[in-house]
Amino acid sequence: MNKIKIIFLIFFQLIFFKNIISREDSLIIQSTTSTRDSGFYNFILPKYRMIDDIKIKVIASGTGHAVVNAKKCDADIILVHDKQSEDLFVKNGFGLYRKDLMYNDFILVGPKSFNINFKNENIYQVLQKIYDNKLTFVSRGDNSGTYKKEISLWKSLSLKINTRKDRWYLETGSGMGPSLNIAVNKNAITLTDRATWISFNNKKDHTILVEGDKNLYNYYGIIPINPKKCPNSNTDSSEKFINWITSKEGQELINSYTKNGEQLFFGNSKKKLN
Repeated sequence: MNKIKIIFLIFFQLIFFKNIISREDSLIIQSTTSTRDSGFYNFILPKYRMIDDIKIKVIASGTGHAVVNAKKCDADIILVHDKQSEDLFVKNGFGLYRKDLMYNDFILVGPKSFNINFKNENIYQVLQKIYDNKLTFVSRGDNSGTYKKEISLWKSLSLKINTRKDRWYLETGSGMGPSLNIAVNKNAITLTDRATWISFNNKKDHTILVEGDKNLYNYYGIIPINPKKCPNSNTDSSEKFINWITSKEGQELINSYTKNGEQLFFGNSKKKLN
């Protein structure tokens, strides 16, 4: 074995052992962007550090990316909002279990001038009008929980969108915050979670067009990574954090988080594992 190979071997061993050591005293949470953009982590994590000073790193890239990254063992916990993906993640052995954590709802936002056209209509009636009239619609197009919810709504109406030809339909490939900015700048309509909307500071002439529809509930789940799939995952610390945030104390803190006088999330943890 030549010197170059020996150097590379030593280098990768050092990186490997460094990762093992660093993961023992830290947690990585792969997350949806809405919990970051709404300021939720800035609120909740300092509360947890009062009882455990473990270093917590949040990677907020959207539900789809969070699940992919977790499968690559770049996570100790995932906190996302697409139950179908979450259940499959656990079923395939990547997660130990899933716990309900909290919920809010999705809302449809757009220019105030559209309000009169959509008054007292449900989400399906409004989406049908958007489709029929080719009203500019901004989609995240990024495999996030919000995007998956949006696609499921179009599918429920049996409506097919050609992303190459339908110029009224714009995919951003970005998070919720940037997508909202594009919607505002394009005078367009978009689907967002309420927490991000409340925290969004560039509303201009945009307002909520559809809300309170039972088909727009938005549920968040939390899952510890299975050490059998990812031996370096910090299982003990993961479960300690999950037990805390789903406890009475953690749920009360979630319920207490507000912005502009509005509650952003509603704790709905159950003792029973899903």
